[in-house]
Amino acid sequence: MRVTQSLLIAALCTLAIAPGAYAGEQPLEELRIVFIAYQNPEQIMDDVRPVVAYLKEALGIPVKHFVATDYAGVIEALRNGSADMGFMGPLQYVLAHKHAGAQPILGEVYKGNAFYTSRIFVRKDSGLKTLADLKGKTIAFTDPISSSGYLYPLDLFKSEGLLRGEPEEYFRRIYFAGGDEQAIRAVYNGFVDSAGIGQFAYNLLRAEERDEVKFIGESKRLPSHCIVVRRGLSDESVSKLKDVFLALNEGPHKDLLKMLYGVDGYVEVSHEDYRQVEEIARAHGFID
Repeated sequence: MRVTQSLLIAALCTLAIAPGAYAGEQPLEELRIVFIAYQNPEQIMDDVRPVVAYLKEALGIPVKHFVATDYAGVIEALRNGSADMGFMGPLQYVLAHKHAGAQPILGEVYKGNAFYTSRIFVRKDSGLKTLADLKGKTIAFTDPISSSGYLYPLDLFKSEGLLRGEPEEYFRRIYFAGGDEQAIRAVYNGFVDSAGIGQFAYNLLRAEERDEVKFIGESKRLPSHCIVVRRGLSDESVSKLKDVFLALNEGPHKDLLKMLYGVDGYVEVSHEDYRQVEEIARAHGFID
């Protein structure tokens, strides 16, 4: 396991849930939301202000929001009670469930689906045609606790019988680019031989740039990113949160969806929808 990943998992493992923390059914008197910054945190804060105003009016309670610069920060906010709700990917949710008792309530619908895949991208002129061709080559991922940008690409190589030990034993060098766009641009610009990232990263390139890139492998389906609530939130509060976000799917406030990471809408989800992610995470040592 890569050192960076090991340190992150070790840090998360220290986030033990205190006995009785957030025990009981607690009605919300104020909603605190933690957003994840895929790009500029200040831009995210500005983008979501209309959403926060909508939630304040729809719920009839004060709404505060802040931005975490990494997923570990989102998980910690849910664990220590400084946030009631957060946005995260499948693997981050599994970690938040394991270490903070968090629960998913809604899944994103994007490009018409509540699921997506991870793909292995290379340049068309690279001569690389199969996953086996990447042995001894360089690869870019997004984050050590990313679902589509690390866990599922690793599982793809493992399921093809190529990855039997640590990733560093198969690839000449591994980079964590920090985001899908950075990773696929590293491929396009020839800085790395390949990138293991979400399927929609392709759309982050300009139209003329896409002609230079292709994918040579695709992972299992994984459930979309989700809205997660902290442990101990009352059923009534969870139901209200679901209702106000599901109401965005149709109606006068639908335009707010583009400010929530550009999703098409939301569907109800539960922990069962993330069982496969949990199993794969366990197989790769992310959880025990």
